Amino acid sequence: MSSNEPIWYDELPSPVGILRLVADDSGLREIWFENGRHQKAPHSQWRRAAAPFVLVRRQLEEYFAGERQQFELPLHPHGTAFQLKVWWELARIPYGATISYGQLAQRIDQPLAVRAVGAANGRNPLPIVLPCHRVIGSDGSLTGFGGGLPTKRYLLALENGVAHGDLFGSALRTR
Repeated sequence: MSSNEPIWYDELPSPVGILRLVADDSGLREIWFENGRHQKAPHSQWRRAAAPFVLVRRQLEEYFAGERQQFELPLHPHGTAFQLKVWWELARIPYGATISYGQLAQRIDQPLAVRAVGAANGRNPLPIVLPCHRVIGSDGSLTGFGGGLPTKRYLLALENGVAHGDLFGSALRTR
């Protein structure tokens, strides 16, 4: 990345709190949760602007309204080759479904790399859009999530059309 490349950011109110959006000319780079574990302040050279996020904002609002199941956005996450492989595989997990970290490792042909897959999943810079919330423990438990477990629970419930408090009913499917 060139130091002259413009980076934009903006904030989007959502049912899970304020989402900070970060993009460059190539696409959406990051989504941060207001109170997430990876929260950081915008860099001093970044520019706040709404215009680069019109499509992102619309698609996220449609998702939270239950009207969108798949995102169609230019994405530009930064990570290692292994992380990118994990992150792109996240996009293939169907809406409303969950898989285990072990299944995710198998999907990228790295069945013994479950911990590394978990670490890459935990560093996903584009939660919701690259749905790391759909990855759960092999015993069906909800494990770590950058936006917190209540947010993970909310997103899974949203996708399964169940009331927020009834997440563990029969509506939660594993594929």
